[in-house]
Amino acid sequence: MEIETIRMIENGHIKIYPASRERMEKQIYSETDAELKKAYEEMLEGCLAHPDQWDWYAMWMIEKADGTHIGDLCFKGLEAGCNPEIGYGILEEYQGQGYATEAVKLVLNWAFQHPEIKAVEAEADPDNVASQKVLMKCGFRLNGEIGEEGPRYIVYSGSSR
Repeated sequence: MEIETIRMIENGHIKIYPASRERMEKQIYSETDAELKKAYEEMLEGCLAHPDQWDWYAMWMIEKADGTHIGDLCFKGLEAGCNPEIGYGILEEYQGQGYATEAVKLVLNWAFQHPEIKAVEAEADPDNVASQKVLMKCGFRLNGEIGEEGPRYIVYSGSSR
C-alpha cells in the first residue's frame, strides 16, 4: 500500500514534506553511506509498522522553493510517554546557508500543533558545532544527558524559536 505525501510545510524559501514509501525505497537503494542507509531502512520499517503515524517515522525531504533537494530530517518515532526526537542533515553544498535552522523551526512548529507533544529532543555530536548552533537557534537547550550521538538537547512547546 502506497502512502501519499501527507503534509507539505512551506515558508516561501524552503518546503518540507514526508517522503512516500517509493521515495524512501529509492533513497535507501541509492545511499552509499552504510550508517545513513541503516537509518533510512529503520525509518521505512517504522512507517510500515505505524502507517497511521507515518509523519513521525518518515524521512522528511527538505527542498528549496524551486524543488532542489538540499537535505532531509526525521522524527525518530512517536512512543507513548516519550518526547519525539528529531534528526536532520543538509547536503554539503548547501550547509552554512541557514537551511537546517529554517527546516527545524518549520517542523517544530508543525510538531507543536499536536497537543500531545510538549517537547522535542535531539542529539548532536560533540564535534558538530554547526548542528549544536542550529539546535540553540531553534530554542533547544542541553538537558544534561548523553545519548548515542552525544549531548542531548530539548525544546519545549511555547519556548521562543
